Amino acid sequence: MVKIRINKIERSKRKTIALLVNADTTLTVKAPFLVPTIQIEKVVEKKQSWIKRKVREVEQRPKAAIREFVNGEGFLVLGKSYRLKIGNYSTIELGEYLYFPKADLGTIQQKLTDWYKQQAIKKITSRTKWYSKKMGVEYSSIRLSEASKRWGSCGRNNTLSINWRLIMAPLSIIDYVVVHELSHVIEKNHSKIFWNRVRTVLPNYEKSRMWLKENGHTLNV
Repeated sequence: MVKIRINKIERSKRKTIALLVNADTTLTVKAPFLVPTIQIEKVVEKKQSWIKRKVREVEQRPKAAIREFVNGEGFLVLGKSYRLKIGNYSTIELGEYLYFPKADLGTIQQKLTDWYKQQAIKKITSRTKWYSKKMGVEYSSIRLSEASKRWGSCGRNNTLSINWRLIMAPLSIIDYVVVHELSHVIEKNHSKIFWNRVRTVLPNYEKSRMWLKENGHTLNV
């Protein structure tokens, strides 16, 4: 039997060993500080069938688009694909198409990224304000995150960081991440109490969580 390769071991104060098959099919093991490597390897060996099944699932997920920045190419905004239309426009505009100024073609990727961030801060801020009132939770501030593998975080001073790429996802996905981080203002962990708090606001949050796992890697410019 071929030995499963462990690509990364992350140690922390956690009490149990957890296995994570990443979007690139590499294996990350999260383990307590004092657990010896040999014990981790035994767990991985025991879970070989599960790991291989997860790898197959990851390989079957939608592939991230390779950007060409040409007319007709699809770009996501709030879960809907808009075809790029390059022409004599003064600014980037969203309508029937995603209109882009021909004069800015030389910096199109950066211009589109900046435009997405502008849309993201407006939408994410409004959803956060709405849910904070609904949940009775106060946060100190909100900012956009550039993280490649993390959709949101809540700092010790209750500063929320939300990934700007979420503006490409359906609104329900943005809402899930917002509620998730607002819940961390009260519960600084992922305990049952935390997830019950999320579920109280979003009963079907698990669908959004799964959507991110399966499609998050496709949110790119």
